[in-house]
Amino acid sequence: MTGTATPAAGAWRGGAALSDPGFEHARLRVSNQDRDQVVEHLKAAYTEGRLDKVEFDDRVERAMTARVHADLMPIMHELYGSRPPVPAPYPFTTGAAPAYHGAQALTGGDRVGAAAAHLLPLTGLLAIGPLIMMLTAGKTSPYVRRHAVEALNFQLTLLGATVLLAITVVGTVLMPVIWLGGMALSVVGGLAALGEGRFNYPFTMRPVK
Repeated sequence: MTGTATPAAGAWRGGAALSDPGFEHARLRVSNQDRDQVVEHLKAAYTEGRLDKVEFDDRVERAMTARVHADLMPIMHELYGSRPPVPAPYPFTTGAAPAYHGAQALTGGDRVGAAAAHLLPLTGLLAIGPLIMMLTAGKTSPYVRRHAVEALNFQLTLLGATVLLAITVVGTVLMPVIWLGGMALSVVGGLAALGEGRFNYPFTMRPVK
C-alpha cells in the first residue's frame, strides 16, 4: 500500500535537513563578533520600530547567550525571513573589526555602564572594574563592551608599565606621574562615554579584543 513518506524523527531541525551542508555550520560555536553583529541588526530593527522594547530585550538576551550558530539563525530569520541582508547568512563575520567598535548607546544605562568601566579603576579596582563591566553589562550592550575593552586594555598596559618601571630609579620617579596621568585619562574616558563619544587611550597595548 502506497502512502506519503514521513521524514524520520530528527531528520529536520530548525527547517534544515540534516543532509543540508548548512546544518553542519549551524552546530559551530559562535564568537563574540558573531553575537555583536546580530545585536547590531536588532538595534537597527528597534530603531525602525519593527521591534518593541520587550521584543528587543528578549532577542538581545538570546543573541548574547548564543553558543552555536543554530541559536542565532532563528533571530535573523525573525527579522528578515529567509533572506538576511548579508552576503552569506552565516557566519556573520568577515574578518573585519568587531561590530561593537561602532556601537552606539541605546539607553542611559548603556552610557552609565560604559562610564563605570572607565571610572571604576579610580576606586582601586584597576583592571578588575573594566573586566566586570565587560563580562556583565558588556554581554548585552556592545556600547558598554567597547568602552570596557578599551579601559581594560589601558589598565593592563598601566600595570605592565608599572612593573617594568619599578626596576629602574628613573622609572620609580616617573611612576606617580604616570598614575596621575592615568587617573586623569580615566575621568576623560568616563565623560566621553557619558556623552556617547568614542575614546581611545594613548600609548595603550590592546591584547583584549
